[in-house]
Amino acid sequence: MKAVQVMGYGDVDQLEVVEQAIPEPKAGEVLVKVKACAINNTEIWMREGAYGTGKKSGWRPEGVQFPRTPGSDITGTIIKAGNEHNEKMIGKDVVLFPFTSSGEEGLEHISEDMSFIGSEYDGGYAEYVVWPAELCFDMPLPDFTESAVFSVSGMTAWHMVEQIQAKPGETIMVTGANGGVGSLNVQIASRVFGAKVIAIVGDLALEDQLKELGATHVLSYKSDQLAEEIIEANGGPIDSVLDVVGDALFATSLQVLKKGGKFCTSGSAGGQKTELDFRTMYLKHITLYGSVLGTRNEFKRMLEAIAEGKIKPVIDRTFPLEKARDAQVYFKKAGKLGKIVLLPEE
Repeated sequence: MKAVQVMGYGDVDQLEVVEQAIPEPKAGEVLVKVKACAINNTEIWMREGAYGTGKKSGWRPEGVQFPRTPGSDITGTIIKAGNEHNEKMIGKDVVLFPFTSSGEEGLEHISEDMSFIGSEYDGGYAEYVVWPAELCFDMPLPDFTESAVFSVSGMTAWHMVEQIQAKPGETIMVTGANGGVGSLNVQIASRVFGAKVIAIVGDLALEDQLKELGATHVLSYKSDQLAEEIIEANGGPIDSVLDVVGDALFATSLQVLKKGGKFCTSGSAGGQKTELDFRTMYLKHITLYGSVLGTRNEFKRMLEAIAEGKIKPVIDRTFPLEKARDAQVYFKKAGKLGKIVLLPEE
């Protein structure tokens, strides 16, 4: 089969198209013919070594073992089972829950042995992948490409909104609102949980599209008066912030939060380190949340909301699998709206 592998930490030249044997499913596993695999920051940061230092960057302390096939947002068709018990699944179109864990229900994502497909296991930048049968769920939509854009970014966004316990009528600011996680934060917070959303982007040309996703107001982080514009738009301080940017908007976020407000982050594309005046945090009674991924039950709730049409796929562009380098370069460009998807059969 054809696969794209990361050969080591570095730039996109570390991505190589290779030919390798189709993997064999073991007992409890199934073989999936990959139909679509969306791109996340996760596999780019894994390649760049941004999750650690030196030669030990990855989800696990020991770092990534190269070569590794990345890709975690995967849809496809089950074509083979590792044992008779799972043969009834052959022919099913599925979306893959993206990690294994021995953590008890509700705590799977924070278990010490959490292992991620595309990092600790070979992932979806390939024509075939093996995965535990119990972690293969029915696709929420009939289209493979549309169903592939939710797994990691959607579950991350859903978990963030549940963490802050979003309520109808509250105002939530979403940073990086045109990205994979951000655009889903906008939809989930507004369409599922009933909150008012202030979407923060760089290019206000995206305003109409973000309002279609559920944003009440769309503002640009390039404004010199952003904090004032946020408070004016809401008629006062806001309830919560869902952040994927990190340092670039951290001070503004704390400034516009009300007393008792909540700040939840799952990314740091705008800077991994920041300054925090503890007085701001305790005098305003602000709660800080670190967030990544989520639980199986949250994943199931998300799939139900997608199937019901409450959350819609937002796709910027697709690329053939062998153009993975071009796709990752394009992924990092500003001004996009939604996900980038690799298609093995294109």
